[in-house]
Amino acid sequence: MSKTVTLRMDASVYERLRLHAQRDNRPLSNFIETAALRYLEETEHVDGYEMAEIRANTALNRSLKRGVADAKARRGRFV
Repeated sequence: MSKTVTLRMDASVYERLRLHAQRDNRPLSNFIETAALRYLEETEHVDGYEMAEIRANTALNRSLKRGVADAKARRGRFV
């Protein structure tokens, strides 16, 4: 179910977004939603190449495993 959101933004930012949406021949709300989703996809997920680097980094993996073990055992200070 979609939700209605009210945004306050500078007039120049609004105009830039409106022009891009118009060029893509779609509503401003769809343009903003798509841009937000693309940002989330880029920042929340690791691509295959990055994941391969993470898996290949043995020192990092040892450190992560120690951290998980410490968290489960409630050792250390978590902030």
